[in-house]
Amino acid sequence: MRLKDKVALVTGGASGFGADIVRAYAQEGARVVNLDLNGEGAEKVSRAAGGEGFALKGDVTSRADIDAAVAAALNKFGRLDIVVNNAGWTFRNKPVLEVSEAEFDKVFAINVKSIYHMVAAVAPVMTKQGGGAIINIGSTAGVRPRPGLTWYNATKGAVNLVSKSLAVELAPQKIRVNCIAPVMGETALLESFMGLPDTPENRAKFVATIPLGRMSRGADIANACVWLAEDATAFVTGVVLPIDGGRTV
Repeated sequence: MRLKDKVALVTGGASGFGADIVRAYAQEGARVVNLDLNGEGAEKVSRAAGGEGFALKGDVTSRADIDAAVAAALNKFGRLDIVVNNAGWTFRNKPVLEVSEAEFDKVFAINVKSIYHMVAAVAPVMTKQGGGAIINIGSTAGVRPRPGLTWYNATKGAVNLVSKSLAVELAPQKIRVNCIAPVMGETALLESFMGLPDTPENRAKFVATIPLGRMSRGADIANACVWLAEDATAFVTGVVLPIDGGRTV
């Protein structure tokens, strides 16, 4: 197993990409702490995934909740090898002047400030234990933005870039930081990204912009997260890896 005995903390693991990451990590032998605002959903995913992992209810925009999740991992397993900052949100696709200040604040808090909180909480832990791996879920939206999502695109551009900057700054502590940039995926946020009802016709319009002819799936993202966390990629850091079927080429 590629992650045997490693301890991982995954945010947003109650559904979507996060749930697939939790399942893949558990299958590869990791002990996974699944942190999500939907505590019941996270518990269901973790229970089905098996292994020694467990779920916690928590808000990634709250430093107290992040600290509590890190403390719970340490109390249970004694270390924290991997963190996946997966939790994310978007407002519905619409003209930039129609985005409310509340929506602006929320998308930056969930997509960007959560990583600020997580790094502050886990970098000292990983430094003390001799290293670790942080994986941030960015987006092709931060590389090749679509209209109607300007402020969401901005958050993912920040995630993509901060991953590179963190990789350089934390390298002396043997903390690797990488980023995965998925193209639009088959998740609960799909209608918000499209700004249209989720119909076969509307999906086809977006799929037509992806050379490999489909949207991303949870397994695509989870497999990349396993690869970036395993020992085989111990010399890989600062990468923004597009999982996009050629969308950003």
